[in-house]
Amino acid sequence: MTPEELMALSASLAERSARLGWGGPFGAVIAKDGEVIASASNTVLLTGDITAHAEVQAIRKAVQVLNPYAPSISEVQQDDSTLTLIPRDPGSPDPMPERAQMLAGYEIYASGFPCPMCMGAIYWARISTLYYACSVEQTREIGFDDAFQYEDFAKPLDERRIPIHRIGEDAGLTAYRAWQEKADKHPY
Repeated sequence: MTPEELMALSASLAERSARLGWGGPFGAVIAKDGEVIASASNTVLLTGDITAHAEVQAIRKAVQVLNPYAPSISEVQQDDSTLTLIPRDPGSPDPMPERAQMLAGYEIYASGFPCPMCMGAIYWARISTLYYACSVEQTREIGFDDAFQYEDFAKPLDERRIPIHRIGEDAGLTAYRAWQEKADKHPY
């Protein structure tokens, strides 16, 4: 499929979500070399799960497609098709020489510019390219205002809309030390 066809698919998933009352008018498609790996609609209203945005749902589905034998939470090693270590990008400030591949090499087509949660998921998934149809401003015009979150994140912690307090540093550092001391850790 062409990029335009992939975006049209994303938009049709967004329209379906709105028409059926599943959630906001958002759709997402993850592809590689023109082949659809996963696609999803926003299903926040259908599921009651505030994280069920189209982009996050598509990422979850892509991981299931690429890691079909990954077990549920257990002590068993995960299938490593997306966890294969790859070198960091040239010029990257990343302190680790390699990280898990995740969805590097894949593209995401989103009907609207991703909210901060979805953008964070896109970064963590290491998706190589984001294509979007509607802007943050256009999304705000239909009642979905994500711009304030982007603006809030740029503020110092003590000036943000949600009060943020640091407590329990020693308890948190115990888990950090366990990770730091783990000889066979898998950077992701």
